[in-house]
Amino acid sequence: MKRLLLRVLLSMLAFSMIFPVIPGIDFHGNVLAALALSVVFGIMLWLVEAVAVAVAAIWTLSTFGLALLWLIPLWVIGFWLLPALALLLTAHFLPQYLTVNGFLPAALAGMVMLLIGVLTSDRNHNRRASA
Repeated sequence: MKRLLLRVLLSMLAFSMIFPVIPGIDFHGNVLAALALSVVFGIMLWLVEAVAVAVAAIWTLSTFGLALLWLIPLWVIGFWLLPALALLLTAHFLPQYLTVNGFLPAALAGMVMLLIGVLTSDRNHNRRASA
């Protein structure tokens, strides 16, 4: 529960303070708008990841595993693109609070959100507890 609260707080800070520094991203709102954006972003990221996993599974099964020759390198190279897509969707659904002009600013902001996710993940906590 603490990690979830920390993730929401860090996301709120990212939306209100870090993203406006990135050229091409504009935040219009207050703390409540940043909270709403972080919650909507979390939902959008969950949906984007679910769709990506479903498409990868269907493509792998339909090609009898040969698609893994493409999917594994794509996943390793482009895993940071999923938060960028979720950010673009969030900006699409809440344009009164967030505007993102182009994919490059979304990709840079996606890297920030990916870093927040890695720092607050359960897997990271389990590694430190076992060491």
